[in-house]
This record gives sequence, C-alpha cells and structure tokens, in this order.
Amino acid sequence: MSGLYQRRRKRPELNLVPLIDVLVMLIFFAFVTMQFKSMATLNITLPKVETAGKNEFKGTITISIDKDGAISFGTTATNNHVVSDNELIGLLEQVKNIDRDIPVLIKADETTQLKKLAFVMDACRKAGLNKFSLQSR
Repeated sequence: MSGLYQRRRKRPELNLVPLIDVLVMLIFFAFVTMQFKSMATLNITLPKVETAGKNEFKGTITISIDKDGAISFGTTATNNHVVSDNELIGLLEQVKNIDRDIPVLIKADETTQLKKLAFVMDACRKAGLNKFSLQSR
C-alpha cells in the first residue's frame, strides 16, 4: 500500500504580504526622520538675544550673511543663492518695484562683521525697503 499512495510534498511558498508591509514601514520611517535642507543654505549661527520676542516672520525676502561675509538672497519662490554686493542692490531695487511693503528678514551669523551687516541694512534703506528685521535665536 505504501507504493501506491505517495505523499506529495507541499511546494514551499514565499509569503510576500508581510515583506511588503515591512518595506512600506521602512520607507515611511525614512521619510519621517529625513531632514530636508537646501543645498544653498549657509552655515549660520544666529546671535542670541534675550529680550527678543517671538521670531515670527511672514515675509518673502530673506538675506543671509555667513561668518565670512558671503551674502545669500532668496524669496519664498526661489532658494537662497550667493550674490555680490552690487547684485544685492539690483535685486532689492527689483523687489521695491514689485512691492515697497515687502518685509525683509536679515539673518547674520553672530561673528559677522558689523560693516557687512550695516551694508545690507543700508542697501535695504536705499532701495526703499524700510520693513526689515534681524533674526536672532
């Protein structure tokens, strides 16, 4: 009887559903923990100001100055890109022609020379953009 009746071995199967679940969770975890940073972001350490209020800024123009004095200009529509002093003046003139009341946020590294910060503030005033503020931490 053993010769007539042979047991067929069950073919092994790979259950893909748990593997797909684990893969989806790994991808989700990667996106949640990922830090998105702009390539043109300057390495700036903002100065600490004890008496400053909340750093709420609802403007569209951002000017950054790093510790070496490099100026970066950006809007909410474009990423920050490094500009020269003359280019900054021209860009601020273009902004003034669009809207004189656009607030400008100036981010300067805590070790930035006061001369460079004064130049940026003066360029804003010359362009007619008097609503500028200095960000601190």
